[in-house]
Amino acid sequence: MGVTKTELFNKKQNRIASYAKALGHPARIAILEAIIKRKACICGDLVEELNLAQATVSQHLKALKEVDIIKGTIDGPAVCYCINEKSWGEIRDYFGHFFAQNLDSKNCC
Repeated sequence: MGVTKTELFNKKQNRIASYAKALGHPARIAILEAIIKRKACICGDLVEELNLAQATVSQHLKALKEVDIIKGTIDGPAVCYCINEKSWGEIRDYFGHFFAQNLDSKNCC
């Protein structure tokens, strides 16, 4: 049996790629901005604010939740979402370190 592509890379590289994939859609960025602005959101509020279909918002929330960027709590018939502060800090650290690496201009094309 062959090696899966993710097995070729270390845990940190796979985690950064998972975050990047989850952040790779403008609707997800808009959802995160709305949640950060409000400190917490109910899914119905996001539908109204973003002018997207309920199913679309739910699909994007699911993608963000799968990589733990957001977490949700059930409040009656609604789910209230907020940023997972631990994952948010991890994203900031990973990408900050990644983009802070110095490039050697002598080796550039």
